[in-house]
Amino acid sequence: MKRRRLGQGLEVSEQGLGCMGMSEFYGTGDDAESLATIHEALDSGVNFLDTADMYGPFTNERLVGRAIASRREDVVLATKFGNERGEDGSFIRVNGRPEYVLAACEASLARLGVEHIDLYYQHRVDRSVPVEETWGAMASLVEAGKVRHLGISEASAATIERAHAVHPVSAVQSEYSLWTRDPEDGVLDTCRRLGIGFVAYSPLGRGFLTGEEANRSTTDARDFRSTHPRFQGENRVANLALVARLEVLAVDKGVSVAQLALAWVLSRGDDVVPIPGTKRRRWLRENIAASDIVLSGAECAALEDAVPREAVAGERYREQGMLTING
Repeated sequence: MKRRRLGQGLEVSEQGLGCMGMSEFYGTGDDAESLATIHEALDSGVNFLDTADMYGPFTNERLVGRAIASRREDVVLATKFGNERGEDGSFIRVNGRPEYVLAACEASLARLGVEHIDLYYQHRVDRSVPVEETWGAMASLVEAGKVRHLGISEASAATIERAHAVHPVSAVQSEYSLWTRDPEDGVLDTCRRLGIGFVAYSPLGRGFLTGEEANRSTTDARDFRSTHPRFQGENRVANLALVARLEVLAVDKGVSVAQLALAWVLSRGDDVVPIPGTKRRRWLRENIAASDIVLSGAECAALEDAVPREAVAGERYREQGMLTING
């Protein structure tokens, strides 16, 4: 696995592994298979693991901590704070208060069983707290040696600038794929101007761009995609038609549609690192193989023509979720 450089000299594998779905949001989990998937990722050179305190809630950090207990030096470990949840899973609020930042970090360190976090993200921007106050607290964690690098997720270009003025931002994480092109509206340019790396979550459209959605006849009640606007009703039908176009191009290229979609994200620049999520070794291997796919300019253009931004049906999140992005 090749390496890519984010901001402030943070070097990671050119693909990371999103661990969220191992514990929540994507149906029933299997801890044994999830642990095996993380270990195989590390063995394959994927060293960039992504989790958050809210996933589970809290159980995903514990799972990742178990997986890396004997391999800490092999891992660039990223976690997040800011989406405050209760032990019962209830959502409390987006919290960027300085005292909460410090407490959340201590809790994550304990759950992960590590002495430091390599990349600590503000998961969502708390609009009631100036980002300078939140980032002042985050900077103190770096000074204390508890965190090595800082990041921010789903923030606007203006907020990224303000955070960066307090402490250098190493990575901005936002959703980015063939069917979610929002970062191209200023965020990517801001990152490049400031020397910040970009981490693309859901590079496969929460699985929709794998082509598997057409084969799903039932949905696990614990799979949040059952209520996701792009997976519902007429939106789903319209979006399946877009995937069908990708499938034609994938056949011509001799790869899977998932690999083609992931290769497109990888082609966006050496400062862009996708973190496809999976909880199964089968899909991990398929994702890793996408790193060997080289796309020409013409092929990238054909992919973008197949999935025009304006043709994607439905919002990225339900209404409440949309209120927390681009903060």
